Amino acid sequence: MERRTALTTLGALVVAAAVGCSSKDAATPPTIPGTTGTTPSAGPSTPPASTTPTPAPTQSPAPPPGTPESAHPVSLPALMAKKYDGRDLRLGRVLARNPAYTRYHVTYASGSLTISGILNLPSTPGPHPALVLNHGFIDPAVYTNGRGLAREQDYLARRGYVVLHTDYRNHAQSSDDPRAELNLRLGYTEDVINAVLALRTSEYVDPDRIGMLGRSMGGGITYNTLVTQPGLVKAAVVFASVSADTVDNFNRWTRPNRAVATAILRAYGEPAQNPAFWRNVSPVTFFDRITEPVLIQHGESDSTCPIAWSRRALSALTAAGKKATLYTYPGEEHAFGPAWPTSMSRTVAFLKQQGL
Repeated sequence: MERRTALTTLGALVVAAAVGCSSKDAATPPTIPGTTGTTPSAGPSTPPASTTPTPAPTQSPAPPPGTPESAHPVSLPALMAKKYDGRDLRLGRVLARNPAYTRYHVTYASGSLTISGILNLPSTPGPHPALVLNHGFIDPAVYTNGRGLAREQDYLARRGYVVLHTDYRNHAQSSDDPRAELNLRLGYTEDVINAVLALRTSEYVDPDRIGMLGRSMGGGITYNTLVTQPGLVKAAVVFASVSADTVDNFNRWTRPNRAVATAILRAYGEPAQNPAFWRNVSPVTFFDRITEPVLIQHGESDSTCPIAWSRRALSALTAAGKKATLYTYPGEEHAFGPAWPTSMSRTVAFLKQQGL
């Protein structure tokens, strides 16, 4: 059994207060029903009041080389300034094979770390369009290689896409990063940026036709990628995403865990006390930088990530003059059930419209 055995104290605590959750993929796709799309509408939610004392923030460490002097090292501006060199994509053992595609265990480099994942390679002649898939939260202690977005991995590979599902650092066979939780998991964004760059080096992939798809926490990672590295991919699809305002996510999942919240607030301060820091870790602050079209899909009955968050994201993207579409699905929960085939049909149609 693949299992994380070396989590930091903070990481182990944060597991119970995760930002986002897994997609609970079904083994087989359900039957296609009819669904409806919606137009933009605002739906701000009110974060719960703080019940924890506000610790004084500590002095920030010096920015790493290449980071603007004004950028906190834990911030999206720091990721914007960072140099990326995703490389060394290695196809390992064959995990499964069928007439449509072959499934491989893979690794690639993300800075000094090695990241594991799976890659579905279509049987048809290439080079192929490709997609990087960003999964939602799954406890790293139980996460196994390629877990998450199982339906999407299969569906997209059968339609001719090379699919790279990254495990992120601290997951499966990926390298450990003991500061990942205190750094608000911004390292996951580095890992998916490097996944795209690694794919570009593959003989099986058309380097000019790479897109991204993220669900739940992976939706937030997708937003982070779009704002920090505009032009990296041709298009992005976001399912049932966490909020594009990191304060919402902190209040919903992290604040109730007093030990974890205290460590983070000691490092960075309360949002009301240090608003500049929290703005700079929220992708909505930088939506004006996005250059790619975005498709957002969200169930109206989602009790994990409120649909108001996707409506607010759409409103912010539209206000910034970006090309964005939101489809909502009445009665659908976080993981999508009966409407999942329709959502995937719309996903592929959108990707093909963007040349993917």
